[in-house]
Amino acid sequence: MKLSDFDYELPPELIAQYPIQRRDQSRLILLHRRQKEVRETRFSNFVRYLYPGDLLLVNESKVIPARFFGSKSTKARIEILLVARVEPGKWRALCRPSRRVHPGNRIYIGEEREQVEVVEEMGGGEWLISLPPGMREEDFLLKYGQVPLPPYIRREAEKIDGERYQTVYAQREGSVAAPTAGLHFTAEMLRRIENKGCTVMPLTLHVGPGTFRPLEEEVVENNVLPSEFIMLKSDYWDAIREAKASGRRIIAVGTTTTRALEALALSRLEEHKIRRFEGEEYITGWTDLFIYPGFEFKIVDALVTNLHLPRSSLLTMVSAFAGREEILKTYQWAVARKFRFYSYGDVMFIK
Repeated sequence: MKLSDFDYELPPELIAQYPIQRRDQSRLILLHRRQKEVRETRFSNFVRYLYPGDLLLVNESKVIPARFFGSKSTKARIEILLVARVEPGKWRALCRPSRRVHPGNRIYIGEEREQVEVVEEMGGGEWLISLPPGMREEDFLLKYGQVPLPPYIRREAEKIDGERYQTVYAQREGSVAAPTAGLHFTAEMLRRIENKGCTVMPLTLHVGPGTFRPLEEEVVENNVLPSEFIMLKSDYWDAIREAKASGRRIIAVGTTTTRALEALALSRLEEHKIRRFEGEEYITGWTDLFIYPGFEFKIVDALVTNLHLPRSSLLTMVSAFAGREEILKTYQWAVARKFRFYSYGDVMFIK
């Protein structure tokens, strides 16, 4: 399978640079897989397309202020993007420009010149770094970190991003990119969903920067995705499987939620453990599951998802779910109708 088969032309002006004024006023594409029908409405109408008994799974991971700007003693400017915590105070991070970074370097952050130490190179542009030892990690992130907007949003983070590049149900800190399908939901809409007799159930997949990167290998199957951390209450997993067995629809809000559910169904978890947090039992682990056409979905029946980058793992996933030709045809339709694309853009409901 060729990566070029997952490419399409997108005018730059259709890449959303700011969120729409109200979360639920995004335009919504309704894509019926079997009937191959496409319609347009507003996301505020989403509840109409749910049935009592539906189970909606949402990713409650919370975006951390993971981007920092500092300088070396030579005055060379360095950007740091945290990727994943290795242990308290130590993180895997992307450092740019990577050619100017070496083990033992100290990068000075802020007017107080807090010192971040580069410990070792980890490959792929990633480094192991150590945060300032004299400052609580949480305090350092809040004081110096910025919202890690994706590179196709061509502006610096602003105050609005602190609220809007975050879902209303975000609870567990750890993502460096938002699970963007969830950005369209409001607290009032979640109440309406539950009043209709549907269940909203959270899981956690901490989103890494690799999620939104274009794939590199031209042969799709040769690509490997970075692992991401999953966490789900054991009781919830039992409830999901029971709902599936009874014929209730399992609706995944987002590709990250889909990846977590299908990885759990396939037992594709590294460091798979049952742990207790806050008095409850959780399934935890890491997954590198890569979904592309030919994949057989075992859990997800319907999918809420944004409009994705060409040549990306997110596009291969939705193509696996709805069919490559149908997805690309729908994207062409969306371009012609000037839908807004990517993280702050419009949304699809594939059923």
